[in-house]
Parts: sequence; C-alpha cells; structure tokens
Amino acid sequence: MSQTTAWVRHPQVVSFPDIRGFSETYGFAGNSGKVNLEGQLLCPAGSRARTVYVFMHPTSTLQLLPMPMALADRGLHVLCAASRYPRNDSALIMEKVAIDLGRWIAHAREVLGYERVVLVGWSGGGSLSLFYQAQAEKPTITHTPAGDAVDLTTAGLSPADGVIFIAAHLSRAETLTEWLDPSVIDELDPDRRDIEFDIYADECPNKAPFSTDFIAAFRARQVARNRRITAWCQEQLERLRARGGAEQERAFVVHRTMCDVRWLDPTIEPSERRPGWSYMGDPRTVNVGPVGLARFCTLRSWLSQWSYDLSNAKGPMNAAKIHRTPVLQIENTADDAVPAAHNPAIWAALATPDKEYHRIVGATHYYIGQPEHLETCMGLILDWSRRKGF
Repeated sequence: MSQTTAWVRHPQVVSFPDIRGFSETYGFAGNSGKVNLEGQLLCPAGSRARTVYVFMHPTSTLQLLPMPMALADRGLHVLCAASRYPRNDSALIMEKVAIDLGRWIAHAREVLGYERVVLVGWSGGGSLSLFYQAQAEKPTITHTPAGDAVDLTTAGLSPADGVIFIAAHLSRAETLTEWLDPSVIDELDPDRRDIEFDIYADECPNKAPFSTDFIAAFRARQVARNRRITAWCQEQLERLRARGGAEQERAFVVHRTMCDVRWLDPTIEPSERRPGWSYMGDPRTVNVGPVGLARFCTLRSWLSQWSYDLSNAKGPMNAAKIHRTPVLQIENTADDAVPAAHNPAIWAALATPDKEYHRIVGATHYYIGQPEHLETCMGLILDWSRRKGF
C-alpha cells in the first residue's frame, strides 16, 4: 500500500437564488427562495493544490465512500458535493442537478481557488458527469422533459478539465429500464403479474439459463412498461395543467424495480459478478422492498430521470457530445451494480479522441474488502492525472 496522507474535512456550503412554482425539496434545503447545497472538501491541512477532484451523485452523498477518501489519502484535494436532493430522489430533476454541479464547479474555482477541476463520475455520478460535461461544452437544453423552463444555455456551466468515469452505469433511465419487472400487469396492483415473465416465482415456466428468444421478449416488455409509465405521467400532467388550481404535481409508487435476467443467469454478459446477487442484496427482496430504484416518484421526476425515451441524462447520448475533454474510464469486472455491457457502450459512444479505458479484474462496485483493487484504481488515476498535467 502507498503511504497515506493525513487530511481533514472542511464543510462547504453553496447557496443561490431559485424561483419556482412549488417546492420539490424537503425542509430548508430549497424552499426559502434559495437552493442550499452542502458538501465536504477533503484535503491535507494547510496544503495547496492546483487541481480538485469533484465527486457528485444525483442523490447520494459520497464523502464516506472508499473512493474519495482513498484519493485524499494520496494527498489529492477532493470535493464531495451534494445536489439539492441529498438522499431523496423522489422529486429529482436531472436538469436542476446539472445546475447544482455547475455551481459547485464555480465554487471550486472562484471561492476555493483551484485552477483545474476533474469530475469523478462514480456509480450514478458517471452519467451525471457526462450529462454535465456535454452541456458545459455545448449547452442546448432549455426545458425539462415535462416542459418546465430550466435553461442550461444561460446557466453559465463551466466545463471540467477532465472526467473520470468509474464503476458507472449507462444512466438512471437506462439502468432502471433493464431492471423493471416486466411481469407487472397493473401498476396499481403489483400482485397482478404475467407468470411467463415472473422469473422470481417458482411457478414461472422460464428458468435460467434463459433462451435468446425469452431474453429478447423480456427486454422488450421492460421497455414497454417504462413507456407506459411515461405516457401515464404525460397524461396526468396535461390533465393537471388543463384543470388549473393548486395541484401542480402528483406522487406515485413504482412497484418491482429490481428484476433482471442477469441476476439469475451468469451466462448473460458474463463477468466475475456474484450470481443471484445485486449491489443492494438479494434482488428478489430488493424488487419488492422500499429502497428499489424509482420506488417513489413524481410525474416530473419520472420524465426527467427515469423515462427511457425522454430523459436528457442518458450516458451514451451525452458521451457522443463530448468532443474535447480528456476521459479516463475504469471498469470493475466483478461489479454487482453495473452490468458488463455498460462500460463498453459508453466507450464506443465517447466522441473525444483523448480517452483511456482500463479494467480491474475481480473488483466489485464499492471495493469493500478489496484494498488491492482500490490501490490499483488509485494508481490508474494518479498516473493519468500526472500525464494530463492535473
């Protein structure tokens, strides 16, 4: 192991005005006429650096995870930045998260004094980093998929100097779609299911290893379910707008969102992942539990972050819009959260010629109990950073 550096946590706060028709964040975080963002700067006491490594996830806070702390151990300056939706994505709007990230990057440069900013897109932060960088290089978005004005062309988004894409999936919309339970017939009654596609049920006639035809039908039904929910959200918003009055938004539950043939059949996109397991535990339990992806939603949030067709934050789509930023991509081959096909898809889509791809064989999503793989990852980041002048 490399020698570690003693470092401290410096709390950071970014506040800026925000005007909207109704509150979508809980408590003081965003209903006081301002957006109030919290974060932590991890760095050696009294040290100075030209470069800061910024971690941001749409809904998580990352300052306690192994990755940012390991970078701080190596003496790097690390900013773990939260969006306006920390630990609660039920009403999250991806376009507003991009604005939050832009404010953090401005804070890093203008307040903290860093000359260079490297975005570290870990897990769900990977597609966020691609979304942000694509819009920072050439902003085009003026409205959310629901039609609400959120203008990224005038938001002053400043491009990062580099992007690290690590242990990251395609996007929230695309990953959720690959995990939606296609056996659900009635969104209001999850007990009504098509047994032909209920792969977690003992009575299901289709068992692993699954046939090619079954997998294709399974995937098509997952996309169809996503599109049904999207159409319903659009219809409900149109109805609320036409009716007028105080009700402008509606919350709902999406049942059974952790169902993937890959969990049960390791021959599909084979990797070193653990069969019958997911990063949140037994997928059969997670599928019906309270912490599944998109379990609690609003109409606008579904369209922005979960809609397969309408979300602006899909990874390959945004990777194709990044033309001049250096990108380091690291795949963990035993990742129990990121399917094996996702990283190659991002790599193929990246338009920038300055890109590198590395695989850490046997590494899981969080590197828990894998100090040797975490050390390998640190080595890749440090080597790339030196060569790029960061």
